[in-house]
Amino acid sequence: MAKRKRYNVVPNGNLWQVTHDGYVLSNHYTKQAAIDSGQAVAKANQPSQLVVYRANGTIEFEWTYGNDPYPPVG
Repeated sequence: MAKRKRYNVVPNGNLWQVTHDGYVLSNHYTKQAAIDSGQAVAKANQPSQLVVYRANGTIEFEWTYGNDPYPPVG
């Protein structure tokens, strides 16, 4: 089974970035634009997860797309 890819929406100065494996995929002026872009990339590359961070670096929310390759037992 394929490993789930993780995409992140993170703040960087005055911009918001979509990242994957340490690489910046795109830069955006608004958080919502970064979320929209991140969702499109994550949906196109399932199984995947999009994790959205707050400006202070804590996780705000996340979405999972496709079948979870590691479902919990039970």
